[in-house]
Amino acid sequence: MEFFNPNSNVNFMGIRRYTVAVSVILMIASIVSLATRGLNFGLDFTGGSLVEVTFTQPTEQHDVSAALEKAGFKGAVVQRFDTKNYSIRLGPNEGAEAGKTKVTESSIDARSAAITHHVEQALTSSGHPATVKPSVYVGPQVGKDLATNGIVAVVVVLAGIMIYIAIRFEWRFAVATMLTEIHDVLLTVGFFSLTGHEFDLTVLAAVLAVDGYSVNDTIVVFDRVRELFRSTRKGEPLDILNRAVNNTLSRTIMTSLATMVTVVALFFFGGSSLHGFSIALMVGIVVGTLSSIFFACPILNIFGVSKQDLMPKLRDEAELARRP
Repeated sequence: MEFFNPNSNVNFMGIRRYTVAVSVILMIASIVSLATRGLNFGLDFTGGSLVEVTFTQPTEQHDVSAALEKAGFKGAVVQRFDTKNYSIRLGPNEGAEAGKTKVTESSIDARSAAITHHVEQALTSSGHPATVKPSVYVGPQVGKDLATNGIVAVVVVLAGIMIYIAIRFEWRFAVATMLTEIHDVLLTVGFFSLTGHEFDLTVLAAVLAVDGYSVNDTIVVFDRVRELFRSTRKGEPLDILNRAVNNTLSRTIMTSLATMVTVVALFFFGGSSLHGFSIALMVGIVVGTLSSIFFACPILNIFGVSKQDLMPKLRDEAELARRP
């Protein structure tokens, strides 16, 4: 099954200057947005309160969210375990402002008791009686540690992939792959900065998944580039790169569509707690697909890859003479 003829000759490399320019502009816009607007960090990073709730009757998730919203708990994250058991995450300041009585106690225990009371009151008054366990407060320092660890994880992944590709292919391929990964991750994170969507741990996990998805797509194209350089006796690098993109185009599109169907289903049926995760994956899949077609090979061409770079290296004659 193929969407495109593998022997087609669409001149993708002919528009490489424009596609690279667009990518660079989008990367700069993402950097500027991150520097000026930042990210709308979720409770995983900002800290807050966690409340566990058990209803006496089966209750729908959207009813719980609506009851909390009506009571003044803005941005509460409701996670469903089953039809009766839920966990509710509240922002660091919501507990002090929700309800008719403002919480002024400075101790964590008093604050926890007040939040538990307000949540129980909000759910009961909406016709959903429930048993609410005492809330657990998570300070912002935990969120800072998570953010730091997330950045370290991304950097380690980039470095590890670059080292592997440099050994498996050639240093030009490693640098081009790393730049493509940075491009995809930066545009995905930049999307969250520009739109103001909440950035939590599930989104961070999706960004790491986008990183892996990006390198997989890029390596498929680069592997075809290497095969064509070695099997073609004559041919300009631009022609080889263009053929590689055309040969793998059908596979790239089919893989992206199949993955997108799964992620779209996750967005509509996975619940509100997975919306950020699925949005990040959808953006990453689109960006990763386009970058493997319009960005990766043009970057490889900028570094001046040639047939000689990929041919097996001959042993030095003096070294061979020393062998028995």
